[in-house]
Amino acid sequence: MNQKLNITYFKPEKQGAFPVDNGYCFATEIQSLCESGLILYSRNGKKIRIPFSAEGKRGALYGIRVEGSAFSFNGYNFYEGERVFTDPYAQEIAGLERFGDFGNEKRQTRGILCREEFDWEGDSPLLIPFEDTIIYGLNVRGFTMHKSSGVRNRGTFEGIIEKIDYLKGLGITAVELMPAYEFDECMYEPDQGPRNVDEAVLGIRGSITRERRVNCWGYQEGFYFAPKASYSKDRPRLSFKRMVKELHRNGIEVMMQFYFPPETNQSYIVELLKYWVVEYHIDGVRLCGFQIPFACIAQEPLLKETKIRSVSFPLEEIYGGRTPFYRNLASDNGNFRNDMRRYLKGDENLMNQVLRYQKNNPAGCAVVNCLADYDGFSLYDSVSYEKKHNEANGEDNRDGTEYNYTWNCGVEGESRKKAVLELRLSQIKNALCFLFLSQGIPYLFSGDEMGNTRFGNNNVYCQDNEAGWVKWKGSRFSEEIFQFVCQIISLRKRHPILHMKTELKVMDTIGCGYPDISYHGTEAWRPNISYISRMVGILLCGRYAASGDRCFYIALNMHWEAHELALPKLPKGMRWTRLLSTVRDREAPEGERQPSSEEGRILTQARSVCVYCSEPDPLYKEKTKKSRRKTAVKNEGMETF
Repeated sequence: MNQKLNITYFKPEKQGAFPVDNGYCFATEIQSLCESGLILYSRNGKKIRIPFSAEGKRGALYGIRVEGSAFSFNGYNFYEGERVFTDPYAQEIAGLERFGDFGNEKRQTRGILCREEFDWEGDSPLLIPFEDTIIYGLNVRGFTMHKSSGVRNRGTFEGIIEKIDYLKGLGITAVELMPAYEFDECMYEPDQGPRNVDEAVLGIRGSITRERRVNCWGYQEGFYFAPKASYSKDRPRLSFKRMVKELHRNGIEVMMQFYFPPETNQSYIVELLKYWVVEYHIDGVRLCGFQIPFACIAQEPLLKETKIRSVSFPLEEIYGGRTPFYRNLASDNGNFRNDMRRYLKGDENLMNQVLRYQKNNPAGCAVVNCLADYDGFSLYDSVSYEKKHNEANGEDNRDGTEYNYTWNCGVEGESRKKAVLELRLSQIKNALCFLFLSQGIPYLFSGDEMGNTRFGNNNVYCQDNEAGWVKWKGSRFSEEIFQFVCQIISLRKRHPILHMKTELKVMDTIGCGYPDISYHGTEAWRPNISYISRMVGILLCGRYAASGDRCFYIALNMHWEAHELALPKLPKGMRWTRLLSTVRDREAPEGERQPSSEEGRILTQARSVCVYCSEPDPLYKEKTKKSRRKTAVKNEGMETF
């Protein structure tokens, strides 16, 4: 077999496997004196070893070129002494195609040689500004794996394509994929016996053994250059590219989450991010892990228009006090999730934080708001559980955070009590108002728009079942949540004052008589931000939007009693109309005039959010016409001097 191949050596500049006319070039890093080289695998199971040579050495890189008209190999690995390892730059991986397939021993991997072309048909990044972005987080497998999803290709990139119409109808502008690069999800641990699960608590059947747990999330070291094969019904490279192209055609961006353990080479991180942007046309990344070279990533010219999200950034090091030409960095909005959950359940001494989070929107770095994510309680569970119920994870409920800052509305877990369900529904709507009516970027995790439960498990990383999957079978309860999400996303997208490009200043900078944002209590212009306060009115003046917009008044009352709030007067000829309320109260229905600017007060029900919008007052026009006619009649008999 060797006689049919032409083997030469070259001094490489980068690592990986790259096609040439009748073969491939291979390069990898070797830092030992052991014999090392390349292993090639053929489709019929044969393999050959080809040692490296000093002739093809540059620094710690070794390069080898293998060509021949009879080249019939489709897989490769490298060896260093007795150690065989898979190329960390491999663009496709064999050996992990079946999700959770433990077998009798740890799975062996190899790189796949890739040569196929893909027609992008002119596809390019969408470049949706951060202020117009609404992020939808999802786990590729968990998103469509449940039988109720109704897709043909469950748990795959193709499954996401089948749900594009749903995503468009929801109104999101970007999907953020939990790790979808290749990783071995099988956790090989000593068996500690079964953990019997209380079905009444979990709502699912079965037991978990530590020996058979899978890491469904993928926050571990992986083969970062390769899409995950078990998330695909075709070649993973092609499946991922088709998904990106179809999402782009429908106006939806694609963001990828990457997790890096502390030992990850920093130059490797920058290189792989550039690769995904160029090769797969992704629009953004979310970086998780340790020792990430944020400054190098943010200053890389190729990534200047790629959305980059993480917990925080060293902005002074990156920008040196300057404002970026294009805002492409986004950090998490402080402790938004925990503090807003505390405010939701009625804790005190939070009003200052609420007001700060609501308008936080720096020019140099966008902020992302979320009330639920893959970790912690789902949005529904945050109003249904106060304690974690992680028994199914096989760790005796020791895993997962102890502090969830949640309130169960009086009953732990599922309930059929009408009053409890009504309260939970209102609390979920309140939380959604916090999320979508704040100036930062809203992040919604999949399933929360329909009230999905994880059965009180706040760490479902190993739950490849109903606890970790999105359940699509609806109820009247979930349908009402879904319709509310669609309504409030549509409201946000239609009105630029609700998602401004730069942070509002609480000042009247254009001389219109109103600040861009102002706060109100039982008296207009005088908010109560004391220790015990749980209510406030927020006025957003639409004149500060670039194209002009209406004024909005957002009334928040997280107290367990109803309270009056002052409704500031609008300019003459305008009146307030209530757009939505999160409770089924005794006020006028949404869309009805409620009340006029002269009346000046509204009653906000306990634990509720109401949104009012300015509109022209037709009664004012009629009054003005009558007044003009009276003046004209009066002036008819006057003598002019």
